Amino acid sequence: MKKFLVTMLSLVLMIGLLTGCVSSNSSSKSGGEDSGKESGKDGKLKIAVVPKLVGIPYFNASEKGAIQAGKDLGVDVIYTGPTEADAAQQVKVIEDLISQKVDVIAVAPNDPAALTPVLKKAKEQGIKVMDWDTPADQSVVELSVHQIDDEAFGRHIAKSLIEKIGSEEGDIAILTGGLSAANLNSWIDGAKKELDENFPKIKLVSDKIATDEKQPVAYQKTLDLIKSNPELKGIMAYSTIAPIGAAQAIQEKGLQDKIAVVGTALPKDSKPFLEDGSLDVGILWEPDKLGYLTVALAKDLADGKKPENGQEVENVGKIEVWEDGKTVIMGPPTDFTAENAGDFNY
Repeated sequence: MKKFLVTMLSLVLMIGLLTGCVSSNSSSKSGGEDSGKESGKDGKLKIAVVPKLVGIPYFNASEKGAIQAGKDLGVDVIYTGPTEADAAQQVKVIEDLISQKVDVIAVAPNDPAALTPVLKKAKEQGIKVMDWDTPADQSVVELSVHQIDDEAFGRHIAKSLIEKIGSEEGDIAILTGGLSAANLNSWIDGAKKELDENFPKIKLVSDKIATDEKQPVAYQKTLDLIKSNPELKGIMAYSTIAPIGAAQAIQEKGLQDKIAVVGTALPKDSKPFLEDGSLDVGILWEPDKLGYLTVALAKDLADGKKPENGQEVENVGKIEVWEDGKTVIMGPPTDFTAENAGDFNY
């Protein structure tokens, strides 16, 4: 009987010790999940960069720059976005990032108004919110990173088209990506101002034509334009996909000497079309630098530092900061031509 009691007492003590260990481990795990903002690997800042969509060359190049900035600056970069240029998908991506408790969300909105509620939610949970590439609702963001001065860029594209047409009169058309994309709309507005003020004999055959950020759509829309407008002399194409689709249609129809095409295209994509004249000039900037700049400024924002006009950003160059203190301009555009397109690797 005595041996039995000793055995039972030993079992009770053993069970008690095991239960205590299990309770201690569970409590520690639970406390880790609920104890405020999570940090990245090794306590690093977590910066989320959300493009309009993933998988196209422009945003692939931006991703490369963003990831490199993360390595150089010692922060964890999450580069994620929808597979289509769709605002509803972007909202879901941002909801997921909020649940991950990132420190900063930088987004290029497909539809600024559609993202306002979820960006407000992020701010309410202590996440810094900024935009890049495309402006979001300015009442929500703390920093707005632009690749270019939008109006000046639009005017430059319009003047380039007139130069390539070789005439200050005639019919032209405008292709765009998504109709709600704020940056594309700003560039188009700048181009229209330039035409209205300085080239009154240039006629738009229609309102801007959406291509949904898809090359086959831009190609087909251009074929439709050619068919319905036999006197068409030029096309301005906005979004990095639209100029390539337009050039593909011009190339197929052998209209290089009749219809000029200029647009916001990447040099690597543009090269074969520039070489045969179906695309006259691609006008853009270096998207890898834009991705790098976005992460660099996001880190500063999380650290409580605001950008300054004329500030030198390593691997990017000098930036311009407007008087509002939050609008940042990366720099002037680059013209990609048959002569220089091969000098770039994106």
